[in-house]
Amino acid sequence: MRTRSGFHFDFESKLRPRKRMRAEVVEETVEKADLFDCLHDDIVIVILSFVSGSAERPSDLLSVMKTCKRMNRLGKSPFVLKKAALESISIGVKNWSQPAHKFLEMCADAGNLEACYLIGMIEFYCLGISNLGGSDGVMFMKKGLRSLIRATKRGHALATYSLAVICFNGGAVRKTGRHLRMGVALCIRAAQLGHVDAMRELGHCYLDGYGVPKNVTKGVQLIRDANARELAAPLNNLSVQSVSASNKQSCHPRKVACDCSPEPHPANRFMAEWFERMKDLGRRVQVCANSNCRRPELRRFEFRRCSTCAFVSYCSRACQVVHWKMDHGVLCTTRTRWLEGLVNAPNRN
Repeated sequence: MRTRSGFHFDFESKLRPRKRMRAEVVEETVEKADLFDCLHDDIVIVILSFVSGSAERPSDLLSVMKTCKRMNRLGKSPFVLKKAALESISIGVKNWSQPAHKFLEMCADAGNLEACYLIGMIEFYCLGISNLGGSDGVMFMKKGLRSLIRATKRGHALATYSLAVICFNGGAVRKTGRHLRMGVALCIRAAQLGHVDAMRELGHCYLDGYGVPKNVTKGVQLIRDANARELAAPLNNLSVQSVSASNKQSCHPRKVACDCSPEPHPANRFMAEWFERMKDLGRRVQVCANSNCRRPELRRFEFRRCSTCAFVSYCSRACQVVHWKMDHGVLCTTRTRWLEGLVNAPNRN
């Protein structure tokens, strides 16, 4: 192209190198860019919620959160923590620390009901009794009660029954005695939610007239319903295991059907390990003899003892019935027979 001054200006030769340079820069940026950075935060949060809901252990969720700073930030989102499964937040005594305590509090504040129940039981019983007699013990027990009440308001059956046991035994934070009517009301609510131990405890309350007018017919009916649900639970577990038998190792049907004792909740497992460690450190705490419960006494002679042997104690009549079926019905003997056995043992040899 020729201008007025006579110079020739070639637009094509000037524009072509620039186009090539821009194309090269775009290709380099695409190669260097990470596809994870191109994803929106909402998409990553939804993916993390599925991961937290399907995790089988706490390390599965924590290993994902430790990948990068963005994953750590988005993994602490309330939507992700609310969807966290019970297995992903069940922490043992060996791994208990201040960050673990804070993580459970974050899950509870996000609205996770299992986290509310777990942190409530740990704070009320374990941390409260470890610091019993001081201001920290009362503070932990009050925080634990708030967490249990929060889970109860949202329809958590285990938290509702735990509050009922606390009301029946009394002496939670203040020594105000036992709240029988409140305990019965909480038992009725937990029984409506399908809790077997609450139905059995409520049946014994009607049989004995404990906090409610005596009604033998209704009490017997509640105990029968609780036994029927307890016997039907292994059959439901068997059907679930038969569906997942292709992915997991199959077990013998008779063995599953005969195992009538359910696995303890992570909160009860934590309490058993916690007070066993306190026992090793020289601080003995009287706990419930039921291996699936292990609630401790908040004051001396709070639990009811076995009327035959007087060696074991229980936090509720439901735990006494379950432990009698599991183990104590075979081992229970009167104290006089036990002493006679100790005296005559050397003579037999």
